[in-house]
Amino acid sequence: MSETKPKKRMPFAPVRTKRAKTEEGRHYTERQIAARRRQNEETQKARAAGTLVKGTPSGQRMVKLNPDKIRITGLIADELTRAFAVILKLDGPADTLMKAFFKSNPKLGARDRTILAEAIFYGLRHLAGIAWRMKPIKPERAPRVAALLTLALQYGPESMSEQTYGRDKGPIDNMLKARIEDAPKAVQAEMPEWLFNRVVSQYGPEEADAIFKASCSGAPLDLRVNTLKAKREDVMAELAEHKVEAQPMVYSPEGIRLINKPGLIRWPMYQEGRIDVQDEGSQLIARLVGARRGDMICDFCAGAGGKTLALGALMKSTGRLYAFDINEKRLSGLTPRMRRAGLSNVHPIAIRDEHDNRIKRLRGKFDRVLVDAPCTGTGTLRRNPDLKWRLSVEELERINVVQKSVLEEAAKLLKKGGRLVYATCSMLKQENQDVVETFLAAHPDFELLDATDVLAKQDVRLPEWQQERHGAYFAMLPHSHDTDGFFAAVLQKKVGE
Repeated sequence: MSETKPKKRMPFAPVRTKRAKTEEGRHYTERQIAARRRQNEETQKARAAGTLVKGTPSGQRMVKLNPDKIRITGLIADELTRAFAVILKLDGPADTLMKAFFKSNPKLGARDRTILAEAIFYGLRHLAGIAWRMKPIKPERAPRVAALLTLALQYGPESMSEQTYGRDKGPIDNMLKARIEDAPKAVQAEMPEWLFNRVVSQYGPEEADAIFKASCSGAPLDLRVNTLKAKREDVMAELAEHKVEAQPMVYSPEGIRLINKPGLIRWPMYQEGRIDVQDEGSQLIARLVGARRGDMICDFCAGAGGKTLALGALMKSTGRLYAFDINEKRLSGLTPRMRRAGLSNVHPIAIRDEHDNRIKRLRGKFDRVLVDAPCTGTGTLRRNPDLKWRLSVEELERINVVQKSVLEEAAKLLKKGGRLVYATCSMLKQENQDVVETFLAAHPDFELLDATDVLAKQDVRLPEWQQERHGAYFAMLPHSHDTDGFFAAVLQKKVGE
């Protein structure tokens, strides 16, 4: 008799749309009724003001009545409350919870989904300030107040009607009167205090302030052109034909930055594997590996495989490219991606940990090894603002131990004269320079190469101040490069050792 698996509990209950009967006998959803009511109210106002032109489509009339303003409906406030009730508990990655949230209410329109997604991200980016204004109430315990305050801060208090505010209008008004300049420095920076102190100590107050501001902004949408299937200029021309505003990246030869964020997944150029989504800094880390045709290369912590795909393209799909990772589910997503990209040289292998026997059998066989180490992800706060609230000093210490162990084991895979790139998407010295310097002190058979020179040999020119600021290391930061925060060190195993 087979055991029945327990049902997986969903974070959001499915929304069942209620339907109300009108006097004409037709059925409308509550959302449709609210939309019709708003349209009638605006039409009456326009008639009173003498701005209504008979026969003009309603969409155009609304644009004339509300230029450059977003009106927040009761539906949006209610749905954001529902989202915050789960997401503000910070029990899991916000992007995963957001997918579950939108899946639970498929009736939401595209406009409402966009407003809600932006509001969720705004709330997470500014959670310290929101919590400070709401004291002594905690945002996760009063999700409706947190939702209304978020929307008022984002779009202005006038964006919502008295009816939408309801009984919370007075408290929200009082919260908005609080001056953020009177808040503690860490709150103004929208950072937990322990992380605020570390960044200020490492970078100094002035640069730290620029990092904090940049980390609270939205990230651009970066594409990597798959050179096995397309040229950058051809993809740029195709984007221009479809009226998509784009520009070539400053540093990456295969990179394109989109000004807006269109839905890419259904585009032929994406489905055919001519482009992939990848931050410019991540593209350059793949180039630091110096992949060549016919090499044997290992992506030691491949994850979903973004850098693996970039390496495969640089290898022209020749040689052997091993993709190791302990997360089998994430790694399984690499197979369809590599097929779409036209790569036949990638070998994904799920491992137990960095000490797996399958790794030991490959020691001393690789020309190149990329260690995209597990890290706090503090360089990705523009995309993952919830990370900073879910991190802790204890988690940093735990990750730091793993980083040192992973680097130690990955280095054993290299041939003499081989190259290893240790990389993170963290801005913290403890995860970056300190790990590398500890490794080099224990391994005199390795030497540090200058990352700027490694890229210059591939005609990738970093800013003139790069070497002076970061020495032999590779570092990109949101405020100075308009990328995610990345770190990398290029290590070479000496031939004579």
